[in-house]
Amino acid sequence: MVLLMTEQLSPEHAGDDHASTLYAKLLGETAPIAWQELQPFFARVAVALAVAEDDKASISAWLAAGQVNALSAGQAEDLLARDPPLWAVVVAPWVLVQERTARAELH
Repeated sequence: MVLLMTEQLSPEHAGDDHASTLYAKLLGETAPIAWQELQPFFARVAVALAVAEDDKASISAWLAAGQVNALSAGQAEDLLARDPPLWAVVVAPWVLVQERTARAELH
């Protein structure tokens, strides 16, 4: 399952030592990726952290607000056609993907 992140989100529990360590680990595992490389599996760190910690409240809120959503077939076709730069991280069994903006953001 691929979750497409539509905006940058911040971790809810940044002060927690375990969360901070996991956040840093996941941040280190993010990388740019082309949709063609990701397509066979049909990524932002705050979302990865929430997924890794099974933070249902944050994930539910982001889903309800449309900030995170399951990638649809139409979105996958659009990514294939446009081939935009993406950032991705795997939090098994999830693949989290975010389209890069024109200006790289600092994390």
